[in-house]
Amino acid sequence: MTSTTRVTVTLPSEVVEEIDRLEKNRSRFVLEGVRRELVRRRRESLRRSLDGPHPESAELAETGLAAWSERLPHDEVSDLVDATAGTAIRWVREEGWLETEE
Repeated sequence: MTSTTRVTVTLPSEVVEEIDRLEKNRSRFVLEGVRRELVRRRRESLRRSLDGPHPESAELAETGLAAWSERLPHDEVSDLVDATAGTAIRWVREEGWLETEE
């Protein structure tokens, strides 16, 4: 069973009245809205990340997966990375991710 925590949220009266017209369980209604907003924000964060890789991953983006994976111990590569799978892409500043011919 999921543990719960009681929180106090202050909302305008008209918003609470509208919730009550639509839903008998305010807590469930607020929970569903909060969960949707969390998903939306995670997706937005992912989009920003894909639009510009994190500075720490810029080297990997420039080097390429195959070259990066060659530096890993052999037993880790076979478990983690298949450089031949998928579509080869590269990061180009100001243009984003582009397919490459490798």
